[in-house]
Amino acid sequence: MATSGRPVPRHISAEGLTVAVVVTEWNAEIVDKLRERALAAAREAGAKAELFSVAGALELPVVAQACARRFDAVVALGCVIRGETAHFEYVCDSVTEGLTRVALDEQVPVGNGVLTVENVQQALARTGGAGAKEDKGAEAMDAALSAALTLARVRAFAPRTHDHW
Repeated sequence: MATSGRPVPRHISAEGLTVAVVVTEWNAEIVDKLRERALAAAREAGAKAELFSVAGALELPVVAQACARRFDAVVALGCVIRGETAHFEYVCDSVTEGLTRVALDEQVPVGNGVLTVENVQQALARTGGAGAKEDKGAEAMDAALSAALTLARVRAFAPRTHDHW
């Protein structure tokens, strides 16, 4: 896990922002912890969060896209654990590409809190709380809210014109 170079945690003030949290039903023990940490981060930042559930990781992008059309930010949470087949790579690639496409197409930040791990122990080490090395639910929320605030600043500027050419 990459822990070096991580930004210093900072307080995010996201009063008035809305964020959709889309979670998978697979690996519920892990995803429930990610969800708890993400919702706590949203509350701490002052953002209003709404929760949506999907069956598995492959369903995240389509629901994230629908949410991106109605919310200031989206956070996708799930856990894909490597199995014995190539299915792991297909799912991980599809979810990552799908969530990235949603963010770019809709111009709305999507915090990617989908764990892609070898085993349950690696996942639990990333769920935040006691004994965890990372807090991916809260990190995904902070990233999405921070990007939403930055986009709001950018959008406050008048559109660029080409009159100067």
